[in-house]
Amino acid sequence: MPRSVRVALSLPTDLFDSVEQERLRRQEGRSEFFQRALQAFLASLEERKAVERYVRGYQELPEEPGELWTTDSWA
Repeated sequence: MPRSVRVALSLPTDLFDSVEQERLRRQEGRSEFFQRALQAFLASLEERKAVERYVRGYQELPEEPGELWTTDSWA
């Protein structure tokens, strides 16, 4: 099992209540709930960075007109 670090944090009451309601609905412990939430958040950051790199690549090296494929190209 990976090492764990204990973390204390403060949350607004309404956010805590929402977390508690959702984690109880999922029948998860607090640690499990927060671990999954943080993993999802970090994964979404990585996905956003990948999309930004993809867009930046097209902005720096746009396709030439002859490189574009359309459905007309298949006919």
